[in-house]
Amino acid sequence: MAIKDLRGIKFLVTGAASGIGRALALAAAGEGAELILTDLSAGGLDDVARTVRERGGVVLHTAAFDISDYDAVTAFANDVHERCGSLDIVANVAGVSVWGTVDRLEHRHWKLMVDVNLMGPIHVIENFVPPMIEAGRGGHLVNVSSAAGLLALPWHSAYSAGKFGLRGVSEVLRFDLKRERIGVSLVVPGAVRTPLVDTVEIVGVDRNSPEVRKLTERFVKHAASPEKVAQAILTGIKKNRFMVYTSFDTRFGFWWARKFAPPYNVVMQAGNDYFRRVLRSSATKKERRAQ
Repeated sequence: MAIKDLRGIKFLVTGAASGIGRALALAAAGEGAELILTDLSAGGLDDVARTVRERGGVVLHTAAFDISDYDAVTAFANDVHERCGSLDIVANVAGVSVWGTVDRLEHRHWKLMVDVNLMGPIHVIENFVPPMIEAGRGGHLVNVSSAAGLLALPWHSAYSAGKFGLRGVSEVLRFDLKRERIGVSLVVPGAVRTPLVDTVEIVGVDRNSPEVRKLTERFVKHAASPEKVAQAILTGIKKNRFMVYTSFDTRFGFWWARKFAPPYNVVMQAGNDYFRRVLRSSATKKERRAQ
């Protein structure tokens, strides 16, 4: 079921304090959705809720907690259902990022990527989708993956572990939930200008090195705004699209990877080799300074 009109729709957004989540909350509220918001940052959450209300929007409930904590998500869901009843749209936006080669990544990095980026959305799905089914009104589930959930991006193995997993969950639920009139959208952003650009951890690499700054500047130059991504998500909901692209490069890259595997493999390997040369050089300089 495609939701054409957001007026009066109960809309949950995780990761709502900044970036894509904040932009999505503001855009949905601007179209009349009634929001339920969560994020790890209590201050950021208060700010976005205040902004929505100042603009005449409706925020039904907010709570700050870690979505990787199943008990916290369950307590939040119980509170939401008691206050608001079942929801109409659930948007899993919250996520974190760590990059690095397998020899530098530590167990905690892998665990963080899976706990937040995969198990976090699963915790939300477990707690909110069954009540949507029981209510019988249909609805929509949005899962924000990444280009790294489609393509073998350099140094993204831990990040891709969660994002590829979320893609798999979404593909199955797309068919499982169709009979319940619940649409599923998998959002696959490429570069997006969010605070994550400045905070992403690149294990063993000095982010202030000229090489890394150059890569960051190149990334930002081609990045989409969070507002553009939010509009793509709302359009995807209204048109009941499964795959929601936010940039041409990701759409083309995924098409190319499926249609032309040999040249895709060559380019991905070349990109990996390039990242290794640039970032290894930065890491080596950082280690030398530490000695």
